[in-house]
Amino acid sequence: MTSIRTVTATRYVAPLREGGSLPGLMEADDLGTYVVKYRGAAQGVRTLIAELITGEIGRLLGLPVPEIVFAELDPVFAKAEPDPEIQDLLAASSGLNLALDFLPGSLPYTVAMQHLVDPGLAARVVWLDALTTNIDRTPRNPNLLIWHRKLWLIDHGASLYLQHTWTDVETRARTPFPQIADHVLLPIASSIAGAGRELRPKITPEAIESIVAAIPEDWLADPAPFATPDDLRRAYFDLILIRLSAADAFEAAAEQARLGVAA
Repeated sequence: MTSIRTVTATRYVAPLREGGSLPGLMEADDLGTYVVKYRGAAQGVRTLIAELITGEIGRLLGLPVPEIVFAELDPVFAKAEPDPEIQDLLAASSGLNLALDFLPGSLPYTVAMQHLVDPGLAARVVWLDALTTNIDRTPRNPNLLIWHRKLWLIDHGASLYLQHTWTDVETRARTPFPQIADHVLLPIASSIAGAGRELRPKITPEAIESIVAAIPEDWLADPAPFATPDDLRRAYFDLILIRLSAADAFEAAAEQARLGVAA
C-alpha cells in the first residue's frame, strides 16, 4: 500500500515564481520544508493528481523523485499575505495540497550538466516520461534539478494529459508518444528498450491500484465525465495499465528518436 505522509503547514516562506502555477515554499509541523503545489491554482486538482501518480510511479521505479507529501493548509495564511495574487491562491487552497521535499541549494538542470547523469538513469527517466505522456521535460523546460551532483525529477503536473478530456482513451492511450523526441535527456540516454525490460516488471496492477488509492477523495469531487469519484479513480488505474500495454510502441518510438539524435 502506498503510504504518503500528511503534514500541516506552519509557516509560509516565499513564492517560487519559476513555474506558471506559483508554488510556495512552506515549513511544516514535522520541521521539514516543502515546495507546495496548490489545489487552488488555475490548473486545478487534476494537475496535482498527475503530479502524485507520476511522481509515485517514479519512486516505485527507484528514480530520484523528492518525497511527496500531502500538505494541510489553513486559510489563515492568506490573511497575512500582502500580495493579492498569492492571497487569493492561499485562500482558495485550504485543505489538502500536494508538496515535495525541498532540496536546498539545488540547481536547475542544463545541458552543460550532462556529464553528471548516467546514461542508464537518463534512459529510465525517458521511459517513465513516455509511459506517463509527460510533455514537459524538454531543453526549454527540463523540470530537473541537480542536488549534491545528482539528478532529481520534479514537476510532473503536465503528464497524463488525457485526463483533461478523457475522450477515446482506449485508442489515444496506445499511441507511441512521438513528443518524446524532444526529451532533454534523450541525447545521453542508453537503450530505452533496455530500460523497459528493467522497469516494466515493477509496475504491477497492485502497485498502480495502491498509488491511485492514495488520491484524496475531495480531489475527485468533480468526476466528470464519469458518474462517480470511484469511476474517475478507476480511469486513472486503467490509463496507466493501457499505457503499459503499449510499451513496445512507445519504447520503439523513443529508441528511434534516440538513434536519430545520436546520428
